[in-house]
Amino acid sequence: MSELSNRRILLIDDTPSIHVDFRKILTPTPVQTVELDEMEAALFGSEVKSTRALFELDSAYGGQEGLGKLQEALQQNQPYALAFVDMRMPEGWDGAQTIEHLWQEDPRLQVVVCTAYSDYSWDELLDRLQAHDRLLILKKPFDNIEVQQMANTLLTKWDMTERAFVQMSHLEHLVDQRTTQFKQASEALQREIDERKQLESQLVQSEKLASLGQLAAGVAHEINNPIGFISSNLGTLDGYFKQLQEMLDAYRDAEEAIGSSELVERLQQLRERIELEFLRDDIPLLIKESKDGISRVGQIVKDLKDFSRVDSNQEWQWANLQQGIESTLNIVANELKYKADVVKDYQHLPDIECLPSQINQVIMNLIVNASQAIGPERGTLTLRTGIDGEKVWVEVADTGTGIPPASLQKIFDPFFTTKPVGQGTGLGLSLSYGIVKKHRGDISVVSEVGVGSTFRVELPIHQSKPTA
Repeated sequence: MSELSNRRILLIDDTPSIHVDFRKILTPTPVQTVELDEMEAALFGSEVKSTRALFELDSAYGGQEGLGKLQEALQQNQPYALAFVDMRMPEGWDGAQTIEHLWQEDPRLQVVVCTAYSDYSWDELLDRLQAHDRLLILKKPFDNIEVQQMANTLLTKWDMTERAFVQMSHLEHLVDQRTTQFKQASEALQREIDERKQLESQLVQSEKLASLGQLAAGVAHEINNPIGFISSNLGTLDGYFKQLQEMLDAYRDAEEAIGSSELVERLQQLRERIELEFLRDDIPLLIKESKDGISRVGQIVKDLKDFSRVDSNQEWQWANLQQGIESTLNIVANELKYKADVVKDYQHLPDIECLPSQINQVIMNLIVNASQAIGPERGTLTLRTGIDGEKVWVEVADTGTGIPPASLQKIFDPFFTTKPVGQGTGLGLSLSYGIVKKHRGDISVVSEVGVGSTFRVELPIHQSKPTA
């Protein structure tokens, strides 16, 4: 209804004379006093009184009929505010049953029970209907004034209840709005906290990378010099030994010219005692292995420098992704040596514009995670690269335990880890995600429990607007 003032009443009684009496009481025929009203208005300067009826009364002669009228009124958005219901109606529902059905359709309906006698006591009726606050009794024969007062009082109560309901609905709507606003603000705050934590983690990681770079520079400076003179000395030693071999060959040739058989025998015994032939074969091999070891140390230092890019000063530059992968593999070789066989499936890639040390950090995180996921039995770690239009991609696949679907959705969240306490911070993949997004790239994962996981990183070849 458009207005809260509701004067609609439904009377349910099987006696027609009762309906006549109620209409006389609640909707009396107005006395035609139009001329007197007009004279009064002209004399006192007031408006002509309206002849608006105090109540709007509808009739039903049984419970089922009353329920039908109630349902129709609700469909038309013109509900009844009050119903007078006879308690004893021999045909169909009695008053208690009728009221139960009415309240199932419209719990707001106010009800007055009209009865001269009843099959229920008043307390039994109230307990059955659970209606101590919205049910009154009108004893037959009833008084006209009492009927009017009940109607006025209960219609006013319906109006007040409806206003309270509307106001409560409005308040609930405001509360829902405010709750939604608080929830959105809380989510925004949580996102900001997570972003701050991620930035702090990235800062810590950057500081670690900077420290690693300084360490690499120091190692290179301290080790390269001894590597240089050791390598030089080994080269010189190799040359000297070759000269000694020539001298030994000359001595052996000279043995035939020695006349003393005793001296020849002593030389023969000495050669056997020091295993001269073995030394002549083994010393060049030792020199070669030493040279290879020195080269290996030099390569490790070079890989460490390439990994940390100590000379890059965190500037965007063109770099070879495959070279970075190989350097990273050398750094983590000890981690992989006893756990997995490494399979390389590389395609030729162009150089990409990136921050090489950060990309190397992403590759290292993926390789280390893959090796840790493989478990106690030796597995396989596969590295693939390729190009797709203006992007290059690298995949790190393992034959590990896999990631459960519930964890897969949170795998890139800060501080989320499936590792035991003390074995993981939950920052590696989160930092990797941040680095890849900083490069305007994408990182994704496909995993199956018991089969393994494949992480894929896609990076653009060109950075049109690099983020500092």
